[in-house]
Amino acid sequence: MRIDVITIFPEYLEPLNVSLVGKARARGQLDVHLHDLRSWTTDVHRTVDDTPYGGGPGMVMKPEPWGAALDAVLAQGADALASGEGADAGAAAGAGEGSGDGGVPAGEVPTLVVPTPSGRPFTQELAQELAGRPWLAFAPARYEGIDRRVIEEAATRMPVVEASIGDYVLAGGEVAVLVMVEAIARLLPGVLGNAESHRDDSFAPGAMADLLEGPVYTKPAEWRGREVPEVLLSGHHGKIARWRREQAFARTLAHRPDLVDRWQLGAFDKKEREALSVLGLRWDGEAGRFRSVADAVEE
Repeated sequence: MRIDVITIFPEYLEPLNVSLVGKARARGQLDVHLHDLRSWTTDVHRTVDDTPYGGGPGMVMKPEPWGAALDAVLAQGADALASGEGADAGAAAGAGEGSGDGGVPAGEVPTLVVPTPSGRPFTQELAQELAGRPWLAFAPARYEGIDRRVIEEAATRMPVVEASIGDYVLAGGEVAVLVMVEAIARLLPGVLGNAESHRDDSFAPGAMADLLEGPVYTKPAEWRGREVPEVLLSGHHGKIARWRREQAFARTLAHRPDLVDRWQLGAFDKKEREALSVLGLRWDGEAGRFRSVADAVEE
C-alpha cells in the first residue's frame, strides 16, 4: 500500500518511522510519502490560510496550495508507477520522504482521506475498507479546516472519505492520521507477526462485531495476590473461547451499552443467551433488541 500525507507539519508524522508502521515501511509493505503543504505556496511568507468569507473566528486553509499539492501527488504517483520507482518518488516536487514499493496498480488514483470532526466515524469497519485500497492520500487540516471547494473538486477525480476519530476537536488532523494509519496498517497482510492477531480485536467483523474484547492475562499465574482466571489454565479451548466471549459481553455492557442495541438474537447461541440473562439482559421481541431486565420491570 502507498500512503501520501500532505501537512504543514511533516515532523508531526515522525511516529510513522517507529513500531509496527516503521517496521512495515522497512520491509516494503507500506510506502509512505510525507509532503510539506508549504512547498506549494507562492508568496514569500508561504501562506496557507486566510480569513473566512462570511466572517467568524479563526482562519481557513486556502484552496490554491491544497489544489496544487493534490495535483502533484497524483502526478508523482503516476510517474512512480511508470518508472517503477518507490523509495525515491517522495523527493519530487518538494515532497518529503518515501520508502518501499507502493505496489499501486496502473491507472489507480488514491482515496483521499480527510480527518474532520464532521466526518464519518472512523470504525474498525472503515479501517478494514481502507486497508483494501492500494493507495491512500491524507489531508489533515489545521485552523478552521480546508476551503470546501478543495474537497468538492477532489471528489471529481478520486474517492473521498471524510472521517472522524471521535466526538471532539483537535488542534489539527495529524494525530488523527497517525491513528488511522496504524489502524489500517496492522490489517495489511504480513504486517502483524501473527496473521490471526486482529481476528479477536474489539469490533472485528464476525463474532466480535459490536463487542469489546475481554481482559487478557500472561505469566505469572499469580501476581500480588491476584490469580489468572482458572479457565485460562485449563487447556480446554472450547471453555476458554466461551469464557472470553462472555467476558466480552460483560465489558461491552459496562463500557459501551450503546452497542448492545445493535445485538440481534440470532447472533447468540443458547448458552450465550443464558450468559446475557445472568448479566440482566433479555430479548424484547416487540422492540427488536436486548433490554435490561431492570428497565423492563420499571416500565
